[in-house]
Amino acid sequence: MATTEIHPKADLGSLRIHDRHRSGGQTGKRLGYASAVLGAIVIIAGLAFAFRNQTPAVEVVTAQKPESGGRSAILNASGYVTPRRRATIAAKITGRVTGVFFDEGTHVHAGQLLATLDDSDTKRALDSAKADRDASQAAIADFQVQLKFAQIQLRRADQLQKAGVQTQEYLDTASTNADSLKAKIELAKQQVQSSEARIREAQQAVDNCVITAPYDGIVVSKDAQVGEMVSPISAGGGFTRTGIATIVDMNSNEIEVDVNESYIARVKDRQKVTAILDAYPNWEIPSHVRTVIPTADRQKATVKVRISFDKLDPRILPDMGIKVTFLSDEPVKKADADAPVVVALLPSDALHEESGKKVVFLVKNDRLERRAVSVGSTAGSQTEILSGIVAGDAVVVKGPANMQDGLAVQIKK
Repeated sequence: MATTEIHPKADLGSLRIHDRHRSGGQTGKRLGYASAVLGAIVIIAGLAFAFRNQTPAVEVVTAQKPESGGRSAILNASGYVTPRRRATIAAKITGRVTGVFFDEGTHVHAGQLLATLDDSDTKRALDSAKADRDASQAAIADFQVQLKFAQIQLRRADQLQKAGVQTQEYLDTASTNADSLKAKIELAKQQVQSSEARIREAQQAVDNCVITAPYDGIVVSKDAQVGEMVSPISAGGGFTRTGIATIVDMNSNEIEVDVNESYIARVKDRQKVTAILDAYPNWEIPSHVRTVIPTADRQKATVKVRISFDKLDPRILPDMGIKVTFLSDEPVKKADADAPVVVALLPSDALHEESGKKVVFLVKNDRLERRAVSVGSTAGSQTEILSGIVAGDAVVVKGPANMQDGLAVQIKK
C-alpha cells in the first residue's frame, strides 16, 4: 500500500504575538513616562531655585533733616517743568523745503533765518507784476508827449477860430483829443498803482518762503528736512509736514502741578515753594506760586497750579519731572525744652505697622534692617520721626510684600 507524504501548510496565525510576550514593550513605556515626569520635576525645581535666589529690588528715599527756623511744609505735589512760550514754527504757505539752517539744541535769536522754501513761482509772479508796472509807466510817458502836442493844436485851433479862419468843429476836435489824453494818463497812473499793489503782494509771497525765529530761544525739535513739503494746514496725508521746528523760550520755564481739590485751599498766590528736580534730588530750588488756574479737572478731581522759579538755571529743562513742597506762611516755631525732638522727616509710604507699632526698613550693606520708630505729626505726605533713625538713612518706600530683617535686596536705579 502506497504511503502519501503530507507537507505542512503555511499558517499566518502562527505569527501572532501573545499578550504574555508583550511585557517588554509595556516596561519601555513606563520608563519613558517616568523619565518625562523626572525631567519636569527637575525643571520646576530649577525654576523655583532661580526665583528663590533672585534678589528683590526696592526703592529707597533718604531721610530728610527737619527744618529749623524756616517754614514748615503743608503740602507736597509732583509735576513737570513746562515753558510758557513754546511754539511750533510753520510756513504761511505750502511749499517745498530748500534749506534748513538749524539743528536740535541751536540757540536762535528773533529774526534769525531757520529755513527757506522754493520761491521760483513767486519770483516769476513778482517779475510779471514789475513788468506790468514798467509798461504802465512807459505808457504814461507816451501819453504825456501826445498831450503836449494836443495842447499845442488846441491853442492853434482856438486862435484860428477866433480869427474866423477855422470852424468851431475843428476847435471841438482839438479840445476832445487833449481831454482824452489826460484821461488816458490818469488811467495809466491807476494801472501803475495796481501794479505796485501786485508787486507788494508778490513780494510778500517771496518773503513767506523765508522762515525766521519769532523770539529768542532754543530749538528742541527739527520737524522738516530739505526736499519735504510743508503746509500751514494738514494736507497730503503723511507726506506733508505742518511744522519746521519747535522753539522753546528757556526764560519762560515754570512748574505745572496738579493739586488734589481737597487740599487746594492750602495754596495761595505768591506762596513760597521748594522744588526738587528728579534729575537733581539734592538740589532744592526756591520758587513761588504764580497762579492757580480757576478751574478743576472733574476726571482727576485736581486743580492746576503754576509755579515760577525764583531764579532760572540752565540745568532746568522742559518736561523734566519735579516734586514741590508748599510752605506755610509762618516760620517753624522753636521746640520747647520738654517737647520731643524731630530727628528726621520721611514719606508716610515708608512707614509700616506691626503689632500696633511703626517700623521702617533700612538698606545697609545690601540687606534690610528692621527699625522700630517713634513718629510725630504728619504734614502733607511727610511724617516726623522722633527716634529710631537719623537724617541721611536710606529707607525703603516700595519693596516686596515679604520684607523682613536681613533680607538681601538691591536698590532700584
